Amino acid sequence: MVARWFDAPGNRMVTGAPRERWGCPQIWYDMGTAPEEARYWRPVAVVFDCDGLLVDTEPCWTVAETELFARRGLSFGPEQKAMLIGRTIPAACADLTVLFDEPGRAPALEAELLGLVSDVLASSAQAMPGAHDVVAAAAARVPVAVASNSPRSLLDAALRRAGLVFPVSLCADDVIHAKPAPDMYLAACARLGVPARRCVAFEDSMTGLRSALAAGVPCVGVPSLPHVELPADLVLASLRDPFLIDWIRSW
Repeated sequence: MVARWFDAPGNRMVTGAPRERWGCPQIWYDMGTAPEEARYWRPVAVVFDCDGLLVDTEPCWTVAETELFARRGLSFGPEQKAMLIGRTIPAACADLTVLFDEPGRAPALEAELLGLVSDVLASSAQAMPGAHDVVAAAAARVPVAVASNSPRSLLDAALRRAGLVFPVSLCADDVIHAKPAPDMYLAACARLGVPARRCVAFEDSMTGLRSALAAGVPCVGVPSLPHVELPADLVLASLRDPFLIDWIRSW
């Protein structure tokens, strides 16, 4: 296994001893045994993303997005998915008006996509493997929150469907600027009463990662799309990684 460290969010890779940013080592982890340096840092709070990280909603979104494209005679594949994943519905639909050549129809597209996603999510969304154990282990040791780019109705439906409960919950409706802006993480840290640099974020997408890093929150990346590299502080293949539970239980 090769461990690699980044000297700034998404910037050039450096080798040798881990650099310090916000008081924790920056570690790129690709299966195997996590470097010992990862065990040294102890966050005092956790903020989890939801879609694609805790709840397997991305297949629900994909079904809805595929139908949205099909209604217009268009195919939906990895390129289109990468364009939409992790974004708010308004931001995604603003770009879709251009792609679909439907100027001025962003609100109508938002309503159409929200309706499609709601129907699929209510019947199909499931908790991601390891999600319950990780959330329970973290909540037993530090304050936890969930912060999602979904609107309130979809976030609550996804958490309810997955059987996950959070004392602090933020969605796209709660901030002026959603991810990738730092607002949501700054708001979550404020609600938890902890400095951003002492918190840790869990994210599955580049959009969420950029938000966390912009807020100064160290981030654990668990990519939801195959072959996607996230320049997070610690990157794991799954929430079921045995290192993760051991690390959390050491806090």
